[in-house]
Amino acid sequence: MQRIENRVRKCFEIDGGAVFPSRRCGLESPPHKFQNALLGKSVRARREHNRLTQIEMARMLKSSQSRVAKIEAGDASVSLDVRVHSLIALGATRRDLAQEIAGRA
Repeated sequence: MQRIENRVRKCFEIDGGAVFPSRRCGLESPPHKFQNALLGKSVRARREHNRLTQIEMARMLKSSQSRVAKIEAGDASVSLDVRVHSLIALGATRRDLAQEIAGRA
């Protein structure tokens, strides 16, 4: 069991509270990809908690359903400010946003 834990630790790094794959293991995804995915999951969770469909949320944001789907999927074409705006529209507080962006929610 200890050997597995050591191997896992070698494959991941922690930077400012965000966890991302280490280059030592050949997993070269940059940290922002994980942040995009985490923020996308948070948007989806909040949308579902508010019992909104993607179409209803799109209307709220004056956007399209496909854009909401991209936000939730962590698509790289969606900017950080759009993700943050989406979380605010769904009721996120400043504290929530800070935790989400730091990857600690």
